[in-house]
Amino acid sequence: MIQIKNLTITHKEDARVILEEFRCVWNDGDKAVIIGEEGNGKSTLLQWIASPDRIGDYCEAAGERIVRGHRIGYLPQELPARDARLSVYEFFTEESMFLEQTPKDLNRMAGEFGLPVDFFYREQPMGTLSGGEKVKAQMLRLLIAGPDVLLLDEPSNDIDLETLEWLERLILGWKGIVLFISHDETLIEHTANMVVHIEQIRRKTISRYTIVRMPYPQYRQERLARFESQERKAQNERREKKLREEKFLRVYQSVEHAQNSITRQNPSKGRLLKKKMHAVKSMERRFAREDEHLTEMPEEETAIFFKLGDETAKIPSGKTVLDLELERLNTPDGKRTLARQIRLRIRGSEKVCIIGANGSGKTTLLGRIAEELLGRKDIHAEYMPQNYEELLELSMTPVDYLAQTGDKEERTRIRTYLGALKYTADEMEHRISQLSGGQKAKIFLLKMSLSGANVLILDEPTRNFSPLSGPVIRQMVKEFPGAVISISHDRKYISEVCNRVYRLTAEGLAAME
Repeated sequence: MIQIKNLTITHKEDARVILEEFRCVWNDGDKAVIIGEEGNGKSTLLQWIASPDRIGDYCEAAGERIVRGHRIGYLPQELPARDARLSVYEFFTEESMFLEQTPKDLNRMAGEFGLPVDFFYREQPMGTLSGGEKVKAQMLRLLIAGPDVLLLDEPSNDIDLETLEWLERLILGWKGIVLFISHDETLIEHTANMVVHIEQIRRKTISRYTIVRMPYPQYRQERLARFESQERKAQNERREKKLREEKFLRVYQSVEHAQNSITRQNPSKGRLLKKKMHAVKSMERRFAREDEHLTEMPEEETAIFFKLGDETAKIPSGKTVLDLELERLNTPDGKRTLARQIRLRIRGSEKVCIIGANGSGKTTLLGRIAEELLGRKDIHAEYMPQNYEELLELSMTPVDYLAQTGDKEERTRIRTYLGALKYTADEMEHRISQLSGGQKAKIFLLKMSLSGANVLILDEPTRNFSPLSGPVIRQMVKEFPGAVISISHDRKYISEVCNRVYRLTAEGLAAME
C-alpha cells in the first residue's frame, strides 16, 4: 500500500498551488493513470512520490508519504544529464542487480524489448541513443532492480509500436502498484483501472483533483454525462430564479406604489399595506436563502483552443514537396548504415507518417528531410524536433522567444495566443527551461503558425500532450492546409491524421496498407 496524506505542492517562483490537500491510497493491482493538462503538476507529483527531495529545486511540498516495505522503480520523463554521459554498459552496471543476471535472462529481456543482446554491453554514450532506445534502456535497468511499485513518467514516449504492446502487457500483468503518466490514449484505455485527474481551474488559480476507480473511457463518459446533467440542472434553476425574480419585482413595485399613493386619511389601508410589504420582504429573504443552494455551473479545465495555419498554407495538389533519394542513411557520425535505397516522394497537402523500430533511423531520416526542406525558397517549412532543446532558447521566456520585432503590439498578440494555449500570465514570464514538455511543444506549434509555414516536419508531435488535449492536437494537424511529414508511434494520430504511412527498415521505406 502507498498512502498520501494532505499533500500540498506550491511552485516557488510564482507561489502557485499546483496540488492542494491531496489524499490517496493505492493497493496492489492498482493501475492508476495520472492525467491533466500540461503544466498541472503530474510529473511533480510522481517525482515527489518517488522521493520528496526530487522537487526541492522548484517546488515546496507539505504532506505525508507512506511507502513502507515497497521497492519503488521510477522512470523519469527525460534521461538525466548525468546518465546521458555514461556508456550503455556503465549505465547498466550502476544497478548492482545487473551483474547477477544470467546471459539467458539478458537475452530474454532484450528480446522482449526488440533489442540485440549485445545492447547491454555497448560503449555508445546513452545520450546518443534514439529516443525510444533511451526509454527502453531505462525501463530495462528499472526492471532488473526488481521493484514491486512502478512509477512511470511517459513510458510510452518514443517507443515503437511493438514495444508499446509489450508495455501494455507489462502493466496489465503487474501484481504490484503501477502509477503512470502517458499521453498515449490507447495505452491508457487498454490498461488503467484507476484515474487520478489533476486540474487547474479559474485560470489556474484553483487546484482540484478527482480520484476514481474505473477505466479511463468510463471515467471520461461519466464525467461528460455528469457535467452535462449538472449544467442542465443549473440552467433550469437559473431560469426559474429569473422568472421568480421578475414576478417578485412586480409584486414589490405594486405594493411600494400603493404605499406611496395612500393618503393619511386611510390609516387602515396603510396598516394593511405595511403588513403586505413585510410579507414581501420576508419572501425576499427566503428566496435569498434558497439561492445559496443553487446548483453550481460545472467548472471544467477546458482543452486548448488553437488553429494551425490558414488557407494561405494550402499547397497545390500537383506541387512536389519532397523528392528524396538516398542510397544510404548513415548515423550522424557516419560509422553505421541504418538503411539503404530510401525513396520518398510527397506532393501537395499530404499527411505522411514514418513508423519503424527504435533505432531504425527515423529521427535521422527526418533530420535529413528537414535539412533539405528548410533551405527551399519555393516552400516554407518548419521543424519540430524530438528533442526540443535543439532549437529552443531555454533561458528565454516564451514571449521573448516568439517575438520577432519586439514591438508592443506583437507581444500583446503573442500573449493572447499563449493564453488560448492555457498559459497563465506568470508562465509567460517563466524561463522555457522551467516549462513542462507539453508547454514547450505548444511554443513550437505557435511558432509554426505565426511563421506562415506550409510544410510541417514533426518528430513525435503528440508525445507531450495530455489525453485531454490529444484530440485537439490531432484535429489541428489533420486540418492544417499544408503538407505534414511526421514520425509517430501514437496509434490514434496515425489512424486519424495520416493518409500515407511508411515503415522504415534496413531495406528502406515500405508503404503500409
